[in-house]
Amino acid sequence: MKNDSETNEKPPMTEARERVVADLKALTRDAEDLLNATAGEVSEKTKEVRERLGEALKRAKSTCQDMQEETTASMKMAAQKADVAIREHPYQSVGAAFGAGLLIGVLLMRK
Repeated sequence: MKNDSETNEKPPMTEARERVVADLKALTRDAEDLLNATAGEVSEKTKEVRERLGEALKRAKSTCQDMQEETTASMKMAAQKADVAIREHPYQSVGAAFGAGLLIGVLLMRK
């Protein structure tokens, strides 16, 4: 049975985090554009909404940064685990890489 350090696939949670980070970045860009577009508005309601949006934008940026740091840390940890596994089992690692390369080569040569 393979553990996380023996596979090259990203855990589903990491992919979900990456999607959330990308969505938050898009949301913050759109919110900043909206804030810039309504900069000339002077009504009280617009000022109130702009203020709330600005605070939400700050929180979203902070959350995005936190999630990016967590994802980066978990990816580094996974890479370290893979490195340890490869160093502990060098011949098996070379064999697995050779087999994967051979399989990819055969699949690419087929028409």
